[in-house]
Amino acid sequence: MFQSLPQTTRREILSKFLEEDIGRGDITTLAIVSPDQQAVGYFLAKAPLVLAGIDLAIEVLTLMDEGLTVESCHRDGDCLNEGEQVALVRGQARALLTGERVATNLLQQLSGIATLTKRFVDAVRGTKARIVDTRKTTPGLRVFEKYAVRVGGGVNHRFGLDDAILIKDNHIKIAGGIRTAIEAAGSAEARAHRLEIEVATLEELQEALRHDVDTILLDNMKPDMVRQAVALVRAGRRGTKILVEASGGITLGNVHEFAEAGVDWVSIGALTHSAPAVDMSFKIQPA
Repeated sequence: MFQSLPQTTRREILSKFLEEDIGRGDITTLAIVSPDQQAVGYFLAKAPLVLAGIDLAIEVLTLMDEGLTVESCHRDGDCLNEGEQVALVRGQARALLTGERVATNLLQQLSGIATLTKRFVDAVRGTKARIVDTRKTTPGLRVFEKYAVRVGGGVNHRFGLDDAILIKDNHIKIAGGIRTAIEAAGSAEARAHRLEIEVATLEELQEALRHDVDTILLDNMKPDMVRQAVALVRAGRRGTKILVEASGGITLGNVHEFAEAGVDWVSIGALTHSAPAVDMSFKIQPA
């Protein structure tokens, strides 16, 4: 996904990350390391993980040293074991020392998201359910974090508010009810997009099914109720065409139960807002 960003835009984003860390200059490295010193650096997996973001990490280092060379590299999506070398780079020692933290932080964060996503994907294997992300991303990092979800085998939900109509509980309250909210959305120019509505009870679901919707989001329902809800949707005249999404209270321990209830999507905000960064390091030595 991030590859779709123009290179200039991507580099502007990464440059801002570097500027935040470097400030007025890396005074430690500038004081200790000579400008002509060359070095070799390598990323090292210190725990089992799914790799995501290696191209971004290398691009960060390349912004510091345009002459950087990469001798070996695993690809995003590779499953690595503790102790495996991810990539080997050669370049200016100053550049590697100054850029290492931003590069490693990105790699750890995105690999953490990919690793957690794959655990959820593996947990629902054998069902038809797909693991889906949310908009609960770090401001400024959404394009990268949603990319990491895809690397882990997940599916991206809306990238932003302009991707689809999603009528949530607060919209329903403001509109004055499910019917008025759906009718307003249905008459809007935005109806060219997919229309999804969130329901929390079977009664709300039955009301929503009286209208033309594309997706039903079952919010914070227990698996037994989700199963009943799926049966209600499938029994309707458009039942096979409506996507059913479960969300809220879903963990690695119960996600298979939700998937077995028959939903199409299981959306999990924790993929991006709570994924622990994996343990990686960047080792540097003189060339």
